[in-house]
Amino acid sequence: MTDATRPGPLRPTSTPPAPPTGAPVPPSTRGPLLPPTRAEYCVIACAEAWRDNGEVLASPMGAVPSVGARLARRTFAPDLLLTDGEAMLVGPDGTPEGWLPYRRHLTMVTGGRRHVMMGASQIDRFGNQNISCIGDWERPARQLLGVRGAPVNTLNNPVSYWVPKHSTRVFVAKVDMISGVGYDSAAAAGPTATRYHRIPRVVSNLGVFDFATPDHSMRLASLHPGVTVEEVLAATGFEPTIPDDVPYTREPTPAELELIREVIDPRGLRDREVPG
Repeated sequence: MTDATRPGPLRPTSTPPAPPTGAPVPPSTRGPLLPPTRAEYCVIACAEAWRDNGEVLASPMGAVPSVGARLARRTFAPDLLLTDGEAMLVGPDGTPEGWLPYRRHLTMVTGGRRHVMMGASQIDRFGNQNISCIGDWERPARQLLGVRGAPVNTLNNPVSYWVPKHSTRVFVAKVDMISGVGYDSAAAAGPTATRYHRIPRVVSNLGVFDFATPDHSMRLASLHPGVTVEEVLAATGFEPTIPDDVPYTREPTPAELELIREVIDPRGLRDREVPG
């Protein structure tokens, strides 16, 4: 029996239990808390992507999603697994708590036990994502990262997206090349493509989007405070579904703000991705 097929918990049994949901944090020594910044609303929106996921591997890409995943683990998603991106499972403070060799990682991917939050150079109304090239495939205007693992990610486990700068260059009517598979493309490919395919949410610096519509096209799920529907429409290259009443992204609690500012991201990396 190999490590990849051996049954049992993903964490060592000797690992101390994760802190309970809503665990108190030390009171701040910096005086009254300042109001949440746009970056902190984005952190909360990213963290919420992993709510109720259970024991799955969070794979965030980018500063804001990484802070969000660690916040979720410390608060409402204590079963979430975090990795150092190489070969170790780590706790919320980065302390190693288990071994995750690449073969085990791949087993989790193909079994749907991972939730990735990727970036997107382009994303369209059905959630097709492009990180490969801009322009015609035969002669692209710009070469990007390449397709990489996007197709496998999107067909084998939930994938959300993080876009730090919402614009019509990113939110397009049709992507120039499909890297991450959207709902229409998965449906066209048949049942083997739709079995594990799911895009829980897209988070941008303007709001949160999902695909909770009859045709699985993009819907505006919430606006970050200070943003209007008109701003979202002006920055989007297609017309997403707009509910009659669009809520605001929930505000971080004082305990969550303490964790974000003083424990998880004291250097303020989140503000470099989403300036105030």
